[in-house]
Amino acid sequence: MAGGQVLIDRLLSTVIQIKASDLHITVGQPPVVRHHGRMRRLDTKSLDSDDTMGLMKAITPDRCQQELQEKGGADFAISFGDTRFRVAIFKQKGNVGMVLRRIPSQFFTFEELRMPEAIRRLIVRPRGLLLVTGPTGSGKTTSLASMINFLNENYDRHIITMEDPIEYYHTHKKSTVNQREIGVDVPNFAEGIRRALRMDPDIMLVGEMRDLETIHAAIEAAETGHVVFGTLHTSGAASTINRIIDVFPKEQQDQIRTQLSTALIGVLSQSLMPKKPEGVIAAYEMMVVTPAIQNLIRENKVYRIDSTLQTGKKEGMFLLDESLFNLWKEGLVEKEEVLLRAARPAELAARIARAERGEEEDEEEFEDEEDEEFEDDED
Repeated sequence: MAGGQVLIDRLLSTVIQIKASDLHITVGQPPVVRHHGRMRRLDTKSLDSDDTMGLMKAITPDRCQQELQEKGGADFAISFGDTRFRVAIFKQKGNVGMVLRRIPSQFFTFEELRMPEAIRRLIVRPRGLLLVTGPTGSGKTTSLASMINFLNENYDRHIITMEDPIEYYHTHKKSTVNQREIGVDVPNFAEGIRRALRMDPDIMLVGEMRDLETIHAAIEAAETGHVVFGTLHTSGAASTINRIIDVFPKEQQDQIRTQLSTALIGVLSQSLMPKKPEGVIAAYEMMVVTPAIQNLIRENKVYRIDSTLQTGKKEGMFLLDESLFNLWKEGLVEKEEVLLRAARPAELAARIARAERGEEEDEEEFEDEEDEEFEDDED
């Protein structure tokens, strides 16, 4: 056990020193770090099952060790010096494995994250649901933490977060921030939202909207005069709306469409990718819910949302592929990386090829062309 503690301390110090994002512990190979998006083995001995068990026991609270036994996995967060780590422990082939993610110790500004301009307007609205979406590891938690920190520094609000686990710690600045951890302070997200409504909140953060009960509670909280931030593992605005509707039974879907159309104020989707020469950078898609988009949601014409985003530049909207193109054009990301993440890779590749030949069309022309394609899709 003592040996496990010494080894985990050394490993975490290494992660912090080289600014790796993740540490992977599994039987049959040395510890591995993810560094600038790439997996790298550390130059040390291969781990056996006693090693991984010792490392797990050195940092895991009893309740999570019990959950590992009962459910085969558990998540929690730890502090190591001034740095926080989110930890996932799990069983594989009967042995224990772990992944520890380093949580940046400082908050990023909107400028540093290249956050869409529309976000500043949306987060100070008096009510509504704002969703941040993207696959695991796309930086959703970091984006939300920067939004909460921005509000905390500039506005007097009561902010309640429900997180599983708590990753970034917020101190009270202009706002009062209460952070509740699922499984420690409150049993689940849905219960957390219900309780929060009696706690005079202005803003609620729901760490994960993963089931019908939580989604329903979040929509209702947003309708009743609170700002609710939530996350979903979807990519893109249109699929986010479909995902929410599909969670509900058929007979409730029309009612949920109507509720969602009035509650939703925006969807920010993001994807994280390697930045040149090192580091990572996010590409975004931004949907701001306008009366036109409310109608599309209500009338079940979600397939037309992408073309509305394409032409919604005035409201601060844009598609992911637009953001990817700009990252490539600014020389921040390799062409291969942006094409891997594009929603319409063939079209983006053609647009990049035109730009490489020096015949990039003006944007209006590009939008007209896109609109025609969207109309073709709808027919």
